[in-house]
Amino acid sequence: MNKRSIGVIVLILFFGTLFGTLLGEFLGWMLPESVVKDFFLKSIDFSLGGYRGEPLSLDFIMMAIKFGLKLTFNFTSIIGFATAYYFLRYFR
Repeated sequence: MNKRSIGVIVLILFFGTLFGTLLGEFLGWMLPESVVKDFFLKSIDFSLGGYRGEPLSLDFIMMAIKFGLKLTFNFTSIIGFATAYYFLRYFR
């Protein structure tokens, strides 16, 4: 049996989602103003950090550290995620 590690699975799903998001941005750039363009460009943002999605910052006198994570999903990123899952599932 060919077993994949969790890290490889997460990496492949991440790159599938990233490819889908880039494809959605490209389609949004290519399409004229319409409902279809709005559909591809409509996105949902998830952010972890400080107040209003800004990064959490720790400011020391000689050093400042910022922590934060922001994820943006659109319809084509879900398609990219599903395609990456398909490749993981059926091409072992």
